Amino acid sequence: MNEMTQQVMVGEPWMWGGFITFVIVMLLLDLFVFGGGKSHKVSVKEAALWSLLWVTMALVFNGLLYWYLRDAFGHVVAEQKALEFLTGYVIEKSLSIDNVFVFLLIFSAFSVPAEHQRRVLLYGVLGAIVMRAVMILAGAWVVREFAWVLYIFGAFLVITGIRMLQAADETPDLEQNPLLRFARRHLRLTSGYRGERFWVVENGVRVFTPLFLVLLMIEASDLVFAVDSIPAIFAITTDPFIVFTSNIFAIMGLRALYFLLADMASRFHLLKYGLAMVLTFIGTKMLIAPWYHMPVEVSLAIVLTTIFASVVASLLGVRKGGGKAA
Repeated sequence: MNEMTQQVMVGEPWMWGGFITFVIVMLLLDLFVFGGGKSHKVSVKEAALWSLLWVTMALVFNGLLYWYLRDAFGHVVAEQKALEFLTGYVIEKSLSIDNVFVFLLIFSAFSVPAEHQRRVLLYGVLGAIVMRAVMILAGAWVVREFAWVLYIFGAFLVITGIRMLQAADETPDLEQNPLLRFARRHLRLTSGYRGERFWVVENGVRVFTPLFLVLLMIEASDLVFAVDSIPAIFAITTDPFIVFTSNIFAIMGLRALYFLLADMASRFHLLKYGLAMVLTFIGTKMLIAPWYHMPVEVSLAIVLTTIFASVVASLLGVRKGGGKAA
């Protein structure tokens, strides 16, 4: 694709408005129609159906985007933008798997009942959407005004990827988390859970439940992952609409992905290495851009191959280890 095609930005006001309306409607349906606000344990079947639904909606959206852009800008631009969306979605979806491992660690550390996890993750998704929107719009402005910041993003991703490789087998100590320690020092806390409530009023005083601490940790982890993932997609495209929509589709499906993988996360023990290599590759791609512009389809192929290889290697390792992570 030529440079002119890469610089085309899409996203009319009605497209932004339509997509944001779609997100709001889906969240409201989840809360008030599909039982997102009700306490229940999510089965693997339910999680699989929701995961399939979100992936399908992302692909349908991409098809509609291509169809509209083909008539508005021509086949070349439509193909490029559709490929950028797909690649960005795959990258964000892959990196969100790391969120699953952290969510599992947080829920296990706080012994959160399975039936209460869905509500926490729903609010986690809401917070993540707001944070991603702010960071994407700010990032798009910074990249537009100071193009050289992409090289800082690239270096950051390479360093992050290397650190992930070094710490892939380490388990974070949540008790040493500064946010958690601050909250425990400054908030009145109940001795146990109060259903799905984040706080209760006892003797006229608001007292927070452990579930509120869990929510704080989930939101904090969302922020940390946003810092990693948003620079990654800017390596594929700097188009704010493509960056935003691919990010949000990946985030909206995060909750279903968690419940789908939670019971078998240990089987994918090598996936963290694959994700670390993806970050390192994307960062390197950004750093070598002045000398070599890697086509989007090549980036997509490398990301898919890396993730697929790490999944297969994990499953083979589990099989050789007699059902346990090698």
